Amino acid sequence: MTYEDLLKKARKDLPEKAVSAERFEVPKVKGHIQGNKTIISNFYQIASAIGREPEHMLKVISKELATPGELKKKALIIGTKTSASRINEKIINYVNKFVLCKECGKPDTKLTKERGLTFLKCTVCGAKQPI
Repeated sequence: MTYEDLLKKARKDLPEKAVSAERFEVPKVKGHIQGNKTIISNFYQIASAIGREPEHMLKVISKELATPGELKKKALIIGTKTSASRINEKIINYVNKFVLCKECGKPDTKLTKERGLTFLKCTVCGAKQPI
């Protein structure tokens, strides 16, 4: 086999996620302010798009915003008036810390727990980092 044949074979054996060239994009928040609370109506869709549990996202983001948050059937209710740009910024920070692989930059990762520690494990390159 030639080198080119080996490269073609290796590329064919790669998982489809690693081969696709589509860009990973985090959806922007959609919501409104009601009284002195902020309601994010597409929080579950954002969590699904980045492949994380809404409860984990809520815990991290509410800590970053220093305000209580509550998940309802279809929305996230934040206990203070907060701008969409500030929430989007916190979601991007969350994605950079808990979703994107530090080695290859791909979003194909899983959160795993081992001996009380949480690790970010990449399914594309196999890297594993503690969080």
